[in-house]
Amino acid sequence: MNAGAEETGAAEQAPVAVEATVDAPGEAGAEGAPSEERVTPPVVLPWGERPARIRKGRPGANSSTLRAQGFDAADADTSGTVQPRGRYGPKGRSSRSTYLRTEVTDIAPPPEPVAPPGGSTTTAADGKDKVTYLYNVGSQPAETDGIYTNVTISRPKLDRRDYHTLAELAVQSADSQQIVEVGWNVDRVVNGDDDPHLFVYHWVNREPSCYNACGFVQYSKNVLAGATLPYDVTKKFGIQYFDGAWWIAYDSEWIGYFPEELWTDEGVKFNRTGLVQVFGEVAATSDKPCTDMGNGQRSDRTSSALMASISYLNGPPVSMTMRTTSDYYPIAPLSARTFRYGGPGAC
Repeated sequence: MNAGAEETGAAEQAPVAVEATVDAPGEAGAEGAPSEERVTPPVVLPWGERPARIRKGRPGANSSTLRAQGFDAADADTSGTVQPRGRYGPKGRSSRSTYLRTEVTDIAPPPEPVAPPGGSTTTAADGKDKVTYLYNVGSQPAETDGIYTNVTISRPKLDRRDYHTLAELAVQSADSQQIVEVGWNVDRVVNGDDDPHLFVYHWVNREPSCYNACGFVQYSKNVLAGATLPYDVTKKFGIQYFDGAWWIAYDSEWIGYFPEELWTDEGVKFNRTGLVQVFGEVAATSDKPCTDMGNGQRSDRTSSALMASISYLNGPPVSMTMRTTSDYYPIAPLSARTFRYGGPGAC
C-alpha cells in the first residue's frame, strides 16, 4: 500500500505535449459559454436525486466568502494580474499499476520557482522545469457506467514553487489510455488564484488535453467548469456515461459532458469503464514539496480530508486498493469505499 512507484511495475513512456518520463505505480468545444447544441442528460444525478440549481455567489467571490455565506460555487474572476492558462497547466495521471511521475514543461509556476529548504528544484538540461507528481490513490479494475463519491473540498496551501494540488475521480478504459476526470484543484497557472476550482479533464489515447475545454461541452447555464468553490465542505462529484457522452455532475447539477466522438473520431470505443480511480495529486518542482495535499492534515487524523462512500453505476461491489507514492502524504483506508488522505508535505 505504501509502495513507491519504483515498486509497482515497469516504466512506461507517456505521450504528452512535452517530454515526460513515467515510473511504475483539436479543440472541439466551448471554453466557457453553454453549448448551442444541447443534449439531454440522465433524468437523475448519479446518486439518484433530481437535478436542482445550486446556490451561486456573486461573480468573482472567493472561497472564503462562499463558505461564509453558504454558497456552492461562483463564476471565476479572470480579471486578475495572473491570467488562467488552463490549456497549458500540467496534469498527472495514475493507472492500474503505473503513475506519471515526472514531465518537463516550459510553463513556470508564478512566481519563478526557488529552491525549497532541505530540497532542490529539478531543472532539465535545456533549462525547462521538471514537474514531479505525488499521489494518494484508491483504484479498482471495474466495468461500470460511472462513479460518484463524496469529496472534501479544501483550500490547501500551494507552495509558491509548485504547480497544483487537487482531488479527483477518474473513469478509465481497462488499458488506461482513455480517461475522463472531474474534481477540484488549487492551481495558479490554471485558475489565477489560490482558491479551489471545479475542473474537468480528459485523455484520448493517453494524450493529455486541457482543463475545462478541449472538447468539453458546457451544459449548465448556472455553474461553469472552472467555477470557484467553497472550502471545508463535502460535496458529491460524479461521472456517468449516458446516450453517447460522459456526463459530469457536481453537487446538484449536471455541469456538462465529453461527447463520445472525442474518442470514436480517433478510432476508439470508450463507453464503459475498465478501471476507476479516486485520488489526491500534487504537482511540484521538488521531490520534497512543501505543498499540502487534501486539507493539509495527515491522514491519521480524524480531521483529514476524505474520499467517502465511493459508489459505481451498474458495476461490481466497491473494493478499492489504496496506496501512496510518497511518505510525505500517507493514506488511511477506513473501508473498501472510504479513505482519508493527504498531509502537509515535507515542510
